[in-house]
This record gives sequence, structure tokens and C-alpha cells, in this order.
Amino acid sequence: MTLKLCVLTPTRIVWDSKVKETILSTNSGQIGILPNHMPITTVVDIGILRIRYNDQCLTMALMGGFSRIGNNEITILVNDAEKGSDIDLQEA
Repeated sequence: MTLKLCVLTPTRIVWDSKVKETILSTNSGQIGILPNHMPITTVVDIGILRIRYNDQCLTMALMGGFSRIGNNEITILVNDAEKGSDIDLQEA
């Protein structure tokens, strides 16, 4: 079973695909989200989103916002987001 994850910023869709698991940084700590997670809405803290999909892992830097979880769907609305692979370490 999978979850539909959508990560949105004011200007673009950063991620829109099915995933197996996510770990999200919230204002009260990290939460792991698996299929059939109870419905919640939470504040997203500045931090790392970890995504497991197709037996691969991806990290994404999130710059604060909100998240809605329910019905095997996760919608994350943030000020900005960057995939770990897109971050230039020399520039950061």
C-alpha cells in the first residue's frame, strides 16, 4: 500500500507521486507517516523531509508551512522546498 505525497510551494510543485513512507519535521518533533495514518493537520517546521519510494530514499529541505494527512494522502504546503540532490553544497 502507498501514500500520495504532494509538496507545494507558492510557485511550484516540488513532488507529486506515490510513496511508501515519509518522516516529517513538525513543530512538536518528527512524525513518521505510513499508509492508513490517522488524519491530522500540523505545522511543518524548518527541517528535512525523508521520503521512501520504490525502495529508494530521498531527502528534501522544507522551509516551514503546513501539512494535511488523511485518506492515504499527504499534502505539504511550504514557503520553499529543495530536493537534497538539487542543493549545491558549495553555495549552501
